[in-house]
Amino acid sequence: MLARKSYSREYLQSCRDRVDAQVLAYREVADAVKDSDAADASALAALEQAYFSNMVLTLDGYFQHRMRGMEGKDGNPANEVRVLTASILENGGILAADSTIALKPESSVLGLEVGDPVVVTEEKFMHLAFAYFSEIEARYGE
Repeated sequence: MLARKSYSREYLQSCRDRVDAQVLAYREVADAVKDSDAADASALAALEQAYFSNMVLTLDGYFQHRMRGMEGKDGNPANEVRVLTASILENGGILAADSTIALKPESSVLGLEVGDPVVVTEEKFMHLAFAYFSEIEARYGE
């Protein structure tokens, strides 16, 4: 597939809606387990990490064919999702350096440094998703 320079407002909204539905599904499970025993709470914590790490992959997947040159290299949320995705898939969930992107912990959404484990909770994911969609819309929205 050719690199994409733009995404329609309808496509952007459908991606947001799918993310919202997936987070809601997780919350329903979390609420059902909330008042359970410690073993269930431990299992939920493990599920949260795995689920929201995979949701980062989903975010990137929605716009995987975005034109890289339009994304910039300044450490913006689109760059951060790109680096997180590569780190999850190719570096065992440890944040890897990307020499082409100026990702700085103090200005990134998750605040991770190279070598940190990529731990994504629901709260962190929601902040990341909001920033990511805002960045994608600003750079690629029609």
